[in-house]
Amino acid sequence: MINAVELLKLKNWVVVGASENKEKYGYKIFKRLKDLGYNVLPVNPNYETILGEKCYPNLMSLPQKPDVINLVVSPKYGLKTIEEAAELGIKYIWLQPGTYNNELLDLAKEKGVETLQACVLVET
Repeated sequence: MINAVELLKLKNWVVVGASENKEKYGYKIFKRLKDLGYNVLPVNPNYETILGEKCYPNLMSLPQKPDVINLVVSPKYGLKTIEEAAELGIKYIWLQPGTYNNELLDLAKEKGVETLQACVLVET
């Protein structure tokens, strides 16, 4: 089982649910990871760019495979992210509070994707 300290050592991240809205956690998390020097890309089909970075509509459109996905969307949308992560061979998903339910956790386990449930803003 992976822990926060080990995941934070990995430097290639995506934030699924990244946002330009400074009040949203998708913005705060994306900005914090960028400020800490992580190679982080935003994923959200509603934006062209976030903080000057090209924003991607989904994991399948990313130019490179990330080490870690930080999920900042509801479980309803997170299920598709789990499916895409498994298909791409991405092993780790950091689940922010409120982004997971039993269905999502069961799917991740079934697909062999390791999850961590914690707030990246607290852990960094």
